Amino acid sequence: MRTLLRGSAGIAVAIAVMNIATYGFQIIAARILGPSDYGAIASLMAVLMVMAVLQLGLQATAARRIAGQPDHVGQIELGALRVTYRAAAVLGVLMLVLAPVMWKLLRLDGIAPALLLAVAAVPLTIMGGQAGILQGERRWVPLALVYLGVGVPRLAFGTLCMLISPTETSAMLGVTIGLWVPVITGWYALRSGRAPGESSEEHRARPMAREAIAASFALLGFLVLSNADVIVARNVLDEHDAGLYAGGLILTKAVLFLPQFVVVIAFPSMSTVEARRSTLVRSLTLVFGMGVVGTLGAWLLSGLALVFVGGSAYDDVQSHLWMFAVLGTVLSMLQLVVYSVLARRGTRSAYLVWVGLLVLLATAVHADTVEQLVVTVTCVDAVLFGVLLATSLWRLREPASVSGFVPAATEPD
Repeated sequence: MRTLLRGSAGIAVAIAVMNIATYGFQIIAARILGPSDYGAIASLMAVLMVMAVLQLGLQATAARRIAGQPDHVGQIELGALRVTYRAAAVLGVLMLVLAPVMWKLLRLDGIAPALLLAVAAVPLTIMGGQAGILQGERRWVPLALVYLGVGVPRLAFGTLCMLISPTETSAMLGVTIGLWVPVITGWYALRSGRAPGESSEEHRARPMAREAIAASFALLGFLVLSNADVIVARNVLDEHDAGLYAGGLILTKAVLFLPQFVVVIAFPSMSTVEARRSTLVRSLTLVFGMGVVGTLGAWLLSGLALVFVGGSAYDDVQSHLWMFAVLGTVLSMLQLVVYSVLARRGTRSAYLVWVGLLVLLATAVHADTVEQLVVTVTCVDAVLFGVLLATSLWRLREPASVSGFVPAATEPD
């Protein structure tokens, strides 16, 4: 736990600054562009978030392999970067082909923002492989700089471009330029390369690519699960209550993202046989503790929490804000367990996230009030968390290998 806390400080600050800067960009864009153009930028950022799933899958794959078998770091780093560059090129070309579709689907003023979205896919993906290598090697300082490079340049370049020309194209241009900063930072940190070390068939490009795709699929499931309820709310509640629910989710997301640094720090250790079970338990304890503090704060200081959510217009949801904090706590713990599953390559367990999504959709449609919906979503997420946690603790009850490396082959859970 002491190691976790020591390594957490810089990463925690960097991720906090990244999230604040990203949120700041949204606020400034809304004010400069106005509702019409900001709606376009918000939709582009939503697509960018979905595309980032591949980046997270690449990061998880590189970090798991390096942390699990450090003697192969030279081969893994080379293979991870090779797979990352190819994935970035493929995603960039795909988004380029889909640019006319994005133009019409998102109702953009022109095709330029869609083309910039395709360009942005390249550095966004490359950053994932670079961050995974740094995370696996536990090089927290350069990794923190990469995270800072994600948020701060977006705020700076995005604001500058919008001040020069307050259009959705200018805003997207600023975002695209900003995304190259963490890539340059990652390149500089990795410029010297690593000694060749040992080599293995497990760490060649093809199996690494398969693992990255599987990890991306699991993380996509969590992304959809954690955002599906706001869409359900728009369909089962009246417009006013749906807006209240969306406002409450602002607090949920804050509680979810607050302990994000714990996942980053803990993941390499969860990828090693000797520490993966103890790291999971200790990390969950830390995340749970932070969630309890957040929930108590939302309950005892609901008036202050309401200001953060959106002010007096959301008075009707003030008494339920602590429930949204509970939902954020459950989601943050679920996210940690999902990464634990990825660390041991429990692909079958990862499918349970998608099963949980289907259950959520089937049950949440019967909710009639904000309170009923948040309780339903929390219960479904909590049950999914319990199942995944029980499965993980069962799988981790004894070492899978004396070598200290989680085998590249998927564990048969």
